[in-house]
Amino acid sequence: MHTDEGTEHGSRARIAAIGLVGGVVGGLIGGGSGVLFVPALDRFTSMSRARVHGTSTVANIGVCVAGAAAYAVGGGALDLRVGTGMLIGGTLGGLLGPWLLARASETVLRVLLIAILLLTAAKFTVDALGSPLFTHALVPAALLADPWFVVPTTIVVGVVVGAWAGAMGLGGGLLAVPALVLLFGVELHVAAGTSLLMFIPNSVVGSVVHARQGTASSRWGWLLGLTAAPGVVAGAVLGLALDTEVLGLVFGVFALLMAVREIAALVRRRAAPG
Repeated sequence: MHTDEGTEHGSRARIAAIGLVGGVVGGLIGGGSGVLFVPALDRFTSMSRARVHGTSTVANIGVCVAGAAAYAVGGGALDLRVGTGMLIGGTLGGLLGPWLLARASETVLRVLLIAILLLTAAKFTVDALGSPLFTHALVPAALLADPWFVVPTTIVVGVVVGAWAGAMGLGGGLLAVPALVLLFGVELHVAAGTSLLMFIPNSVVGSVVHARQGTASSRWGWLLGLTAAPGVVAGAVLGLALDTEVLGLVFGVFALLMAVREIAALVRRRAAPG
């Protein structure tokens, strides 16, 4: 009979190491630790896929709390003007994620995610090389100055990002950071810190839902979250030390790698018999 723990001592050490590495990634790019947590839990424990995603959500609480605090203390790199609406929307989206996954085509969700990741990779990589694809936010400056537009718009975007991130089981930073930068013109360092802040309540709400329905291992979740915390601080410090172009290149390369990973997963799924 299998248990969540798998091989107790070996898995514990491996998962702790994954937590530390995932924390560095989360702190550096404003989230995204789930892209490491999910496959690691799938590989080193015998949990079901649902419990893997739930456990990763629990771990993300530690990632987001430590990361948002590190960015705030390290440079005040939080934009509450757009972040507050994104936070509210992201929390609501966390509740909608399972509903979205149950009703939408996973293939369609993955294709759209791949398109966003490729656009993000192109944008940040080209910008880092000195030839910006576009220099202004997609939302006009006049509208960005109007709180009656910004608040509801950021809430709607937060709902979409939060629901999509929850449905795909990926760290929200892969979607939230590009949305903050491309739509609202938030500087990349600020976007990373704001993204981490946005997903604190999203992770808490998601963890409560998973705990109630038995789709999370609190033991592994808290182990990942606690070991991720120092890594998140290190990643945030590194992110704040890098200039915008270098950080953009790091994010662009990471987004490209995730796009390639999603394309490979999609091809394998379509090639699988039945």
